[in-house]
Amino acid sequence: MNSQPPLAERLRPRDFNEFIGQEEIIAEGKPLRQIITTGKLPSLILWGPPGSGKTTLAYIIARATGLAFISFSAVTAGVKEIRAVVEQAVYNRKTLNRGTILFVDEIHRFNKAQQDAFLPHVEKGVITLIGATTENPSFELNSALLSRCRVFVLRGLNNEEIKTLLERARNDKERGLGNFAIEMDKAAMDYLVNIANGDARVALTLLELAVESTAPDKGGSRIISRQIIESAAQRKVLLYDQTSEEHYNIISALHKSLRGSDPDAALYWLARMLEAGEDPLYIARRLVRFASEDVGNADPQALVVAVAAKEAVDFIGMPECNLALAQTVVYLATAPKSNALYAAYNKAKEDVETTYDQPVPLHLRNPVTKLMKDIGYGEGYQYPHNFSGHFVSETYLPENLAGKKYYQPTGLGFEQEIKRRLEDWEKLKNKPV
Repeated sequence: MNSQPPLAERLRPRDFNEFIGQEEIIAEGKPLRQIITTGKLPSLILWGPPGSGKTTLAYIIARATGLAFISFSAVTAGVKEIRAVVEQAVYNRKTLNRGTILFVDEIHRFNKAQQDAFLPHVEKGVITLIGATTENPSFELNSALLSRCRVFVLRGLNNEEIKTLLERARNDKERGLGNFAIEMDKAAMDYLVNIANGDARVALTLLELAVESTAPDKGGSRIISRQIIESAAQRKVLLYDQTSEEHYNIISALHKSLRGSDPDAALYWLARMLEAGEDPLYIARRLVRFASEDVGNADPQALVVAVAAKEAVDFIGMPECNLALAQTVVYLATAPKSNALYAAYNKAKEDVETTYDQPVPLHLRNPVTKLMKDIGYGEGYQYPHNFSGHFVSETYLPENLAGKKYYQPTGLGFEQEIKRRLEDWEKLKNKPV
């Protein structure tokens, strides 16, 4: 087997009939299939996770349309290579009367200048661009280039599709592993399907490695157990990148699970981030923010717990700090919720941005010099500790905002007590002197 191309390459589908998955766009009558059959292929961006079939689809499209096919990776190519491709495409059109597909793998790795180099040639139809990316093209591609392309979203393969792919590999004698007597029980197959995580290439690579590393028994069979798959895989490949959209998707899922008071979901998303290598300090910062934004004074202890988790992350690091973060996640998920502070600050901020900056009232100013005292700084200020209950009715806002209420406690958790206090003080303010 070692003298051959990898199994994933040998089994690469040659046409739509062999392709597994993505029926939503490539089945008969579906958008991408319809575009191909019209013979007027636009430039395309194929966006999807690793192993979802982006490169394979590009090859199949080229065969189906009969266009010349040039492929290179954005990791190694630059503007110079783009110019050479354009020259070849011009030759194909003028001399051979044949269009050219330029397939760019990992197109998100091209910088702005490199992406701009495509624009005039895509506009004129000199090349039909097919770009493959694992990153959200809205973030990674120039809007000018993106507007000239149709974007198709590919998904990771589901478990049944991965299983079908593995069975095909086991039985195919021409390109697969059909010449080997392979025995794999359900537990091993299910584990392999799960650990592939929707990635066809990972599934086939692990199967091939497991078969290669297993000696045949006396009967010539290679018994592939779950333990062998575990040894080949080492650990599950998690779809995560600290700078990608998935990073923001998962932290959003964590935040919303906390807000929804679901500790189990919150723990799951926390584990997804930590086990994929996310910076635990980033998570701790987000939890501190959540403690104020979504719990607030409904449970003032939430902020204390979140800051303590941040200190634990600094003090012991990963992997030991994972439990401190887990403890905090559960505490925040099960705490009473209030966004009263968040709403109050936004209202105050809006007034700061939209109203005239009134001077600080004189009675609130501190007369640190004789001149300040002479012109009225601090005059008329009432010291609350000199009054019963350490409270006195006083105006602290600027004149144009007098009486404005920003903070409206919900009455949940500790905010119930805060609400009672504010109501009592309001009664004192309105009490006749």
